[in-house]
Amino acid sequence: MAEQDAIKTVQANIAAFNAGDAQKMAATTAENAVYEEMATQRRIQGRDATIQLAMEWRQAFPDAKGTIQRITASGNTVTAEIFWEGTHKGALPSPAGTIPATGKKVQMRAVQVTTVEGGKLKHTNHYFDLMTMLQQIGAAPQQTATTAQQAGATAQQAATTAKQ
Repeated sequence: MAEQDAIKTVQANIAAFNAGDAQKMAATTAENAVYEEMATQRRIQGRDATIQLAMEWRQAFPDAKGTIQRITASGNTVTAEIFWEGTHKGALPSPAGTIPATGKKVQMRAVQVTTVEGGKLKHTNHYFDLMTMLQQIGAAPQQTATTAQQAGATAQQAATTAKQ
């Protein structure tokens, strides 16, 4: 039953994010929570800082919504595959500077691996496709089939050279 409780906690947290409800997010987040975004290399510590970051994402994408596509638990570790979507209507802070609102829609897949303790999120690793998001809002060049093929050819050449 503990696994089902952990799943419900993660589901409640994502539902609170979807609603933009910082209080409900806080209710499902441990005071000493750690949240890590692998794509941005951000590591946030503490409930308040974690909720603040979530609300910054909501300011940049006020209609942001995460749809859980698949969720499973092993002990107190929950893995959720999420489809995120929203419209870039606010400033988006980034390591390279703030990206002004573009009004463009974003859709991307992600995975969150979360440890739940005492009915609250203790540690979350969030893996999402930052490049796709940046391309969709026009902040990064689109990858064409040609550049993808070139990248593949370069990788293949490097592997061949390494074997020699």
